[in-house]
Amino acid sequence: MTARIDHLVTSGTFALDGGEWDVDNNVWIVGDDTEAVVIDAAHDAGAIEAALGGRTLRAIICTHAHNDHIDAAPALADATGAPILLHPDDLPLWKQTHPDRDPDGELADGQELSIAGTVLKVLHTPGHAPGAVCLYAPELSTVFTGDTLFQGGPGATGRSFSHFPTIVASIRDRLLALDPDTAVRTGHGDSTTIGAEAPHLDEWIARGH
Repeated sequence: MTARIDHLVTSGTFALDGGEWDVDNNVWIVGDDTEAVVIDAAHDAGAIEAALGGRTLRAIICTHAHNDHIDAAPALADATGAPILLHPDDLPLWKQTHPDRDPDGELADGQELSIAGTVLKVLHTPGHAPGAVCLYAPELSTVFTGDTLFQGGPGATGRSFSHFPTIVASIRDRLLALDPDTAVRTGHGDSTTIGAEAPHLDEWIARGH
């Protein structure tokens, strides 16, 4: 059976640098009828486990370690036995939310994760966070971008651990090099495509945020 992409939206709070904001997060589930991975276990472990529908969860993959993308990860890991995977550069952010629980494994640029016969290639795309990654699934013509690239531009870089020139370089060098038809499935909001976003790179740079 070919891997498919299931989508769940969960709601909660994003907290950083002393501020809090209500947010809706996209949770992506990639797999088939028997096994899956979860990309970004946000806010509601019970809802994510229910969406798995009894499938074996092979991994909980974190695109980055802002609290709204990882707050439900330990509970989901405890419920399913799945390992939590995070790029090590985001460990300081992870520790702000989960000081007493480390991730179970590391993500590295170029690493390939296989689920249901489909490969997810890890692309290290720092800028929104030091250890931010995107997950490219060529067989599904999809890249899961977390908060690195949205419909309309780069993720925010106005808070701790973020850097605008770095995120622009990550998007230009790692993401815009993908096929223009590649679907961009984001951490928040609507999906887009590489081809829809690529023409606007110079506008983003001029805007400078």
